Amino acid sequence: MDEKLEELAKKLGILTYYADSNLIQQYHHVSDNTIRFFAGILGFKADTPTDVDKSLRKLEKRRWQYVLEPIYIFKQDHQIFDAVLPFSDLEGDFRVVLKSKQNGEKVEVSYIVTTMEEHCKIARKEYGKVQIEITSKLDIGYYDTEVSTSSGKWQTILAVAPQKCYCPAIIEKKRLWGYAVQLYSLRSRRNWGIGDFTDLYNFVDICHRSGADIIGVNPVNVLNHCFPQEASPYMSISRLFLNPIYIDVEQVPEFQAEDRYQIQAKIADLNAAEMIDYEQVYSLKIKVLQKLYQRMKKDMDRVEEFEKFCMEQGSDLENLAVFQALYEDQWQDHWGGWRAWEKQYRHSYSLAVKKYSQEHIEKLEFFKFLQFEASRQLKRVSDHVRSLGLQIGIYRDLPVGVDRDSAETWSDEKLFLQESGSGSPPDAFFPNGQKWNLGAFNPFELKARGYEPFIKIIRTAAKGAGALRLDHVMSLMRLFIIPEKEGEEGTYLLYNFDDMLNIVAIESHLNQCLIIGESIGNVPEGFLTKIASQNIMSMSILWGERWDAGWGEFKSPYQYPENVIASVGTHDMPPLKMWWYGYDIALSRKLNIITSDDDMYNNYHKREADRWKLLKAMDENQVWPEDNRRRGDYLFGEGYPEGLEEAVHRYIARSNAKIFLIQPEDIFQVDQQQNVPGTDRDKYPNWRHKLPVNIEDMENTLAYYRNIAGIKKER
Repeated sequence: MDEKLEELAKKLGILTYYADSNLIQQYHHVSDNTIRFFAGILGFKADTPTDVDKSLRKLEKRRWQYVLEPIYIFKQDHQIFDAVLPFSDLEGDFRVVLKSKQNGEKVEVSYIVTTMEEHCKIARKEYGKVQIEITSKLDIGYYDTEVSTSSGKWQTILAVAPQKCYCPAIIEKKRLWGYAVQLYSLRSRRNWGIGDFTDLYNFVDICHRSGADIIGVNPVNVLNHCFPQEASPYMSISRLFLNPIYIDVEQVPEFQAEDRYQIQAKIADLNAAEMIDYEQVYSLKIKVLQKLYQRMKKDMDRVEEFEKFCMEQGSDLENLAVFQALYEDQWQDHWGGWRAWEKQYRHSYSLAVKKYSQEHIEKLEFFKFLQFEASRQLKRVSDHVRSLGLQIGIYRDLPVGVDRDSAETWSDEKLFLQESGSGSPPDAFFPNGQKWNLGAFNPFELKARGYEPFIKIIRTAAKGAGALRLDHVMSLMRLFIIPEKEGEEGTYLLYNFDDMLNIVAIESHLNQCLIIGESIGNVPEGFLTKIASQNIMSMSILWGERWDAGWGEFKSPYQYPENVIASVGTHDMPPLKMWWYGYDIALSRKLNIITSDDDMYNNYHKREADRWKLLKAMDENQVWPEDNRRRGDYLFGEGYPEGLEEAVHRYIARSNAKIFLIQPEDIFQVDQQQNVPGTDRDKYPNWRHKLPVNIEDMENTLAYYRNIAGIKKER
């Protein structure tokens, strides 16, 4: 690689080589063409040596072209920022004025201004830098800041971070446990074919009665209104709003008993179905909700609440509603998402879009009503958690990205990387890597916006939650980006890790929310140590807590790290019973994820050895149920060891991990995977499996009783 091109890549944060985390680790050298492509995406031409030289000079002078950065983020013990000024202003009078963004109050501060040695000439004018240190200790939060000299006034934002993220005191005193639940999968006698917010409300009661303190749920963000069958909760069209499919229609204040009579049979069929029929469930709910919206408009108290909600959500809600309405009008004639719409509608700020909004107020109001009611019902759950005194409560999940065909990308396309999407290189769990096609923030544009879009999605997810899971938390540091064009290679793009961490820390304190990082995959060296130092708990799974990079013995419970949230697996992995029988291996071969019979047989042989190692670990730690000891060796997966899930749950519950999450799929011996990454619904019914037991009956089953009793012996 040309030295200048390599230098440009380094300054832009584009990695020229990287290591994957496959079972046999490989190093990948990134091609010059890939570097040039991503440099261009970031706004720096690199097609020729001349382009590269110009881009390097552009980067070198970038900081000298404005007085203040759009935002400065620092910790309370290092409140320092800089300013670029003409030489004539360096020794003049300075004035620094702060106003809290939390309460709008003016904050008096003392400060020291120091002239730095750096200087630069731009257009024959000499500029220098000063360093401004605020010596008054500022509270955690954000401050609108004005710096003035004799030459003028300039604005920026100061973001003051704590040393670490928020962590409830109980975490240091007691090892907690709870559930990891896929909300859509909850069965109940009353729901309309999919788990909803009332099911979650009722599951909180189960959690409370069992002595659990945390309920992890899948992302509940809004998906594509026109294609409800595209059900991945990680492919949201906006991370700021909720999926209306989780509304319990019968809990909407305007619902009347007769509304159910005409559709009783349809509800019963959807409720009884083994799989979730997203299209039928969603269309049925929307049809009834449209009727309820018309009734709501006649209730002045509800209208007043609705209008207040809309005002609070502002332009973000407006953009979502316009996008959904336009999409509904456009999709049948313009296949290919919003980028295939007529040119006049491709930009949220166009006059045509504004005119459309004015002409379709009723339609937009209905989409806003969906968010109003979903928000009300989720808040009801959060309030219930607080009333019962759960130590953590709802643990929400924030997706790493947003659908490329989304309201977020449509309303602010410049904020996202163009012609590319995020994914991951090969790792031990996904040997072929993954192409997620998720929109990813442009780090330069994100900084130019003062990180406001990132702050907003963190704040929205943390509000009312006791804990927040950051999906693929490594994205705070780097994200694997792949061109949209098939066959093109990807590479890692770096973000400002310290800035991102500090923002997360600020929001965790302002919202009193524990932060958990999903760290399964290609984890950079030293990354886990860094996030642990910031009070961000990482995730630990049974299959990952093994020696020799997943080939060796299972670690004992006392060898687990402490600052983690532990579980058997995740929604992307086979439940315990499926793993035991190797059904996941057969499925991977069927789907051509495992590409040859030889590889499949090798996987079976390894699984047989892994089963032996799992049984050995259970034996050595004496976690088998006292009244149900292991009865055999179960060679080649012949038979499922009675009491295995109870033993495994006791094993992890005994561990050092501060939090343990149990999955209902393992309690009730489910042998189907919730999601097979890298597959679409035409190959596998991802996100569609219901639990085999109604939540009204869970506590009366022997499996539930024994597993919960086993966990409570250890925690």
